[in-house]
Amino acid sequence: MADVVDGVDHGGGVVIWLRDGAGGKAGRAIWRDDAAAPPAQGVGREEVVIVQPRGAPMPPANAPPSGSKPGEAVFTGMSFVPLFDNARAAVIRARMDVDAREGFHTHASDTIVVHLSGGEIEDTANGKTIVNRWQPGDVEFEGRGSSHSARNIGRPVDVVLVALKP
Repeated sequence: MADVVDGVDHGGGVVIWLRDGAGGKAGRAIWRDDAAAPPAQGVGREEVVIVQPRGAPMPPANAPPSGSKPGEAVFTGMSFVPLFDNARAAVIRARMDVDAREGFHTHASDTIVVHLSGGEIEDTANGKTIVNRWQPGDVEFEGRGSSHSARNIGRPVDVVLVALKP
């Protein structure tokens, strides 16, 4: 992580490895109380994404009183492995196999999706269906109160989900 902390604010954050390296394997996620602190000795230049929660998010005016957490919607061909859960974020490693489907659901929190493998996901929201083509390292934002369903139309997709807490 030698150069990746340049421009990162001091404060807590989730560090997610995109590739295997000295600091961890692809998909590893840890909480650092100071995400801008220099990396530990022996950790070289790493490919990581750093997610830093900011103050308490304001819910959208049209947000439902509650939503679903990652993995709570009806799904087929998907797996979810909790990595950690603290006062600021719940972090989950997820995989969508070929033709996996995630039923219609509403996000209960702001969620950052960090793509490890890339792939093609058909996403349906607000009556419209689009195909998103993701590359390794791409990051997407799913806002609290947003609703959609998804289907994997390509190869298996691996992601890390960071559900932010107010």
